[in-house]
Amino acid sequence: MISLPSWRDWLFSAKAFTAAMLALYIALMLGLPRPYWAMATVYIVSHPLTGATRSKALYRALGTLLGAAASVAFVPLFVNAPVLLSLVVSLWMGTLLYLSLLDRTPRNYVFMLAAYSLLIIGLPSVFHPDMVFDIAVARSEEILLGIVCASVVAGLIFPSKVTPVFSARIAAWIRDASTWAAETLAPEKAADLGPASRHRLAADILALDQLITQLSYDAGSARLVRHARELRGRMSMLLPILSSLSANVATLRRQTLGMPAELTRQMAEIAAWMCRRDADGARAEAERLLAELASPAEVTGLGWSELVVAHARARLRSLVYLWQDCLSLQRMIAEGESGEGWRPAYRRWEVGGKNRHYDFGIMLFSAGVASLGTFIASLVWINLGWDDGVSGVILCGVACCFFASLDEPAPLIKTFFVWTCASVALSAVLLFLVIPASHEFETLVAMLALPFLAIGTLIAQPKFNMMAMLLTVNTANFLGLQGAYEADFPNFFNSNIAGVVGVLFALIWTLVTRPFGAELALRRLVHSSWKALARMAAGRHTEDYSTLTALMLDRLSLLMPRLAASGHDKLTDGFAELRVGFSTLDLQRDEHRLAEPAQGLIQQVLQAVAAHYQHCADERRAFAAPAQLAVDIDAAIRATAACEYTAASREALNALVELRVTLFPTDSVPAVEPTPLDPAPSLGASQ
Repeated sequence: MISLPSWRDWLFSAKAFTAAMLALYIALMLGLPRPYWAMATVYIVSHPLTGATRSKALYRALGTLLGAAASVAFVPLFVNAPVLLSLVVSLWMGTLLYLSLLDRTPRNYVFMLAAYSLLIIGLPSVFHPDMVFDIAVARSEEILLGIVCASVVAGLIFPSKVTPVFSARIAAWIRDASTWAAETLAPEKAADLGPASRHRLAADILALDQLITQLSYDAGSARLVRHARELRGRMSMLLPILSSLSANVATLRRQTLGMPAELTRQMAEIAAWMCRRDADGARAEAERLLAELASPAEVTGLGWSELVVAHARARLRSLVYLWQDCLSLQRMIAEGESGEGWRPAYRRWEVGGKNRHYDFGIMLFSAGVASLGTFIASLVWINLGWDDGVSGVILCGVACCFFASLDEPAPLIKTFFVWTCASVALSAVLLFLVIPASHEFETLVAMLALPFLAIGTLIAQPKFNMMAMLLTVNTANFLGLQGAYEADFPNFFNSNIAGVVGVLFALIWTLVTRPFGAELALRRLVHSSWKALARMAAGRHTEDYSTLTALMLDRLSLLMPRLAASGHDKLTDGFAELRVGFSTLDLQRDEHRLAEPAQGLIQQVLQAVAAHYQHCADERRAFAAPAQLAVDIDAAIRATAACEYTAASREALNALVELRVTLFPTDSVPAVEPTPLDPAPSLGASQ
């Protein structure tokens, strides 16, 4: 259902149109050769949020200058060797595109723009190589003019800050997370939970990265960015904690005695606490809950059920600590507090690391496909001798660059093609039927206002953003507005049909070279997780634990949206590998502080875990964990339970129980016979 634009949409559209007309007017007054570039730039960098406009403006300026410098350097050197020049341009584009794929923040726009700016500036210059410097300077001036106009108008006329939007997103996520937690902590609902809510929450966390980068361009928001990154890390940790609790509940329900009444009560109280919106009351309740979870468990032995209960209590304690941090950071962001003296409640694992997972093979292939496609388009242009065909090469390169980071770029390139055709039609109507009636700049503005203001309202709506951006930017370029009306239909048709053909070639090329879609990316991501787990469990990793934690959480954030889109939940649920990874790190940290035979048996478990995941990675499909691994885990649990009770033995037991529950979720056979309970604090006392 299509909703009518809101007053905010109209306000944004009016601001963007005002900035575009201001840029066009100044460009015409200065006599710049292509004033329409300044107008188009305004629509490219404009965003409903002022901080986002500033960030995109800065990145576009840097990318344009880098591409212009490359044009001045390469075109004079290779102008007499068109094939070699095409090769150089394509290699430059592929290299810069690869660099852009290495950066998953909005900063990647610098490299992507530099990649295709050489096409836009350099290729048309081959007909006038002696003027390449002038063309590069003019392009830079017009782009910078559009950037300045967009930034000034966005900052002066009803500026819209990123902080309120970010706070609203966080508040919505907190509500969704508390709802999922309440369902997870309600035993009667736990078995019915589907993965959709978890996938959505993980996808929302990944989307926050864009807002956090844009937040840094809001005035006086440096401390808010620090709070936002801390919050993002803790939000990521909540998902595996809740997943672990859900598995524990399901395991206990399969036991003969079922869920203990005391644990059921504690979970229900925590679920109610997480849904509270009273900050002062929530803090007091959190202290009571933590004190209760830290008290000795009323059990007479450490049988399998008791161990699972103790592990569940440990996870509940971590959940309370994490939720406290999330609420505190949310409040500091919403109220603009400095957070001086704030100390995190959750300190079990370092969160918020910047290490990211990269599939270098896929990125290199994506950049290579875009580069090769542009090179082939250039060869076709050269051999046809079609002067205006350069527009096709340019738009082919732009289309390939824009969507190279996607698992399935073809559908969006098809959309690009459709709305490029629509832009040509709209431009023809405006240029040959409407604009000839204008004789002053004021009447030109009045004639352009109706289509650009109407289309501009759709830019602020995510589902129409791409369509509206293509219509505004391409129409501004295709109109080719100059100081005097010089429209020529044959030239207009010849040039713009070349652009349409170029986008069509990009679509066909992408369909031929990238037919595998998201399935391949999903499988490669899961296989990468298996390899990393095998290396980690075998002790062959050189990274510190904070780096490994950041990498595991990042893989989860990349995996969840793909699982949600594909519905492919047989390969993995997205959380099992993460929980095994954390358990492995716990065991590696604690095993050396335990006496024999527990230390040796834990090492045997780790080697078996490594062998299992290496087997999955080698065969490139999921296998059930071998039965012998369950025997090894049970033996390690018995030996660890017999050790002197320390923090190390407590954490090792919790990690072994997590492994047992994760790798053998339907196994109802007791993992360990009851052993006497040491009169010490409960196993659930860890963070």
